[in-house]
Amino acid sequence: MQPVKRTVLVTGASSGIGRACAVTLLNQGHDIIGLSRNCQQFVHAHPRFSSVECDLSDLTTLTDNIKRISKQYPDIDSIIFSAGRGQFGSLEEFSFTQIQELMNLNFISQSFLAKGLLPALKRKPLADLIFIGSEAALAGSRKGSIYCASKFAIRGFSQALRDECAKSSVRVSLINPGMVKTDFFKSLSFAPGDHQSQHLHAEDVAEAASYIINARPGIIIDEINLNPANHVIKFKK
Repeated sequence: MQPVKRTVLVTGASSGIGRACAVTLLNQGHDIIGLSRNCQQFVHAHPRFSSVECDLSDLTTLTDNIKRISKQYPDIDSIIFSAGRGQFGSLEEFSFTQIQELMNLNFISQSFLAKGLLPALKRKPLADLIFIGSEAALAGSRKGSIYCASKFAIRGFSQALRDECAKSSVRVSLINPGMVKTDFFKSLSFAPGDHQSQHLHAEDVAEAASYIINARPGIIIDEINLNPANHVIKFKK
């Protein structure tokens, strides 16, 4: 069955999971608005792709940017929340500013975006909010206190928001991937193993997002956990 055409806002669309989600859904015929800090990374024009430059970590300008996006793209009926970054270390290694910045980007900005667009989404016949969580939302780990906290926050937020939206047309879903081989690990001291059984591809997560977007009305996919067959961490020299 041909999927119903949707208009999807994808955050973090310039790379990694966000980019894979945008490409996968474009190939299925959906309209995509890609949100990124740097739109110069979108080098190929596409008739069903629009780009929006926005720094989600800057909360002082975010509310105005949300209003601009809502006004400029009134057809948005779904959001994939893929923007975020990793930062790891013991709590004492974090400065107070670093704690605030990581929580701002990984959680607070996403709650702002959801709140700003939710009234319009509730007027749509069908709408989806898809949060990209992490295996770090399922269990805390050493040197992951702040990152895990940000992902636990997203998980709790999505669960509560799903209940709040239960009587509306808005479906709220969460995807928790294990280690995905992307540039996420570029600035980190570790990475997933190289064998195909030791990491996920961004496209694996995109397929899960696609399943949710294309699911028939009347069903809700609450939460999807994705993991490589073997959990292997490779530390860089």
